[in-house]
Amino acid sequence: MRRTVLAALCLTAAATTGLTGCLSGQNSASDKPKGPFPGMTGGEIADRAVKATTGAGSLRMTGDVPDDQSKGTIHIDMALDKKGECAGTLGMGGQGKADLIKTGDTVYMKYDEAFLRAQSKGESKADTDAVVGMLAGKWTKMSATGKDAKDIAGFCDLDTVLAGAEDVNSDATRGATTTVDGTPAIVLHEKDGKDRYTLYVATQGKPYLLKVTSTSPKDPGAVTFTDYEKPVAADAPKGKVLDLDALGG
Repeated sequence: MRRTVLAALCLTAAATTGLTGCLSGQNSASDKPKGPFPGMTGGEIADRAVKATTGAGSLRMTGDVPDDQSKGTIHIDMALDKKGECAGTLGMGGQGKADLIKTGDTVYMKYDEAFLRAQSKGESKADTDAVVGMLAGKWTKMSATGKDAKDIAGFCDLDTVLAGAEDVNSDATRGATTTVDGTPAIVLHEKDGKDRYTLYVATQGKPYLLKVTSTSPKDPGAVTFTDYEKPVAADAPKGKVLDLDALGG
């Protein structure tokens, strides 16, 4: 799962593995019109946006991104912070969803039936039905340090997700001004070979990244960023929770 998420974050121009590839080259001295960020090139604005975004203590990511393993699409709606807390949902290309909470040293997940059946392709009907009967609609928990939860726990840590995003040297070009969910923004255009990325940067307050879209043949999709610096509602589920570590022996 984490490899998919990191690939998705290349779209945001803040990926651990993809940022330098998405944002590379030299700034254009001729790209200095008036308007928001007067006298600044598109590359300079992008660099400032990445710095502001990586400096945030928390944020929420929402978007549809490609899944390397299934060749389908994952829908992400997740709030996360630099304390390693997260809460949200992961949807599997119209084939169900899973709720995810990480708080402290515990990862909680709740899967719907469609998600479990989609993830059980290749298994026997009896085995799949048994898994669905045991897990569907029920909260489960695992140790965040266990082998089955390490990747998920890493995704919940904003520092880990944004690692390697500093010292970017962008050659983005400035575009028009617009709004993203009511927030004034400037559009920046970035290219890397055949890949094309569009960045939307807030023009009021801190220059946070608000949205990034990609027409990359390998990683098409879009991710939006909201709820900067807001507390993550990562509260442990109430009631009965199935301990998967205990079941695993």
